[in-house]
Amino acid sequence: MLKKNAYGLAWGLLTGVGLFLVTNYIVLLHHGGGTLVKIDQVYRGYSITFGGSLLGLIYGFVTGYIVGWFMALFYNIFA
Repeated sequence: MLKKNAYGLAWGLLTGVGLFLVTNYIVLLHHGGGTLVKIDQVYRGYSITFGGSLLGLIYGFVTGYIVGWFMALFYNIFA
């Protein structure tokens, strides 16, 4: 049995920090961002800037937490 809050927290941290690091990597290396630019269509206010990476950290955490929580819920139901 998976703990939903712990699993959600793990996924939230993974996706939030991941989006933060990828955004800052692109900012520091002055890449165009390619498909990462399309994330601003989903996350309002997100952009490939340092401020956008902070907002992406929050959006990524919330999205990852929700996805992880539901993954654990469904795993517990069907396992």
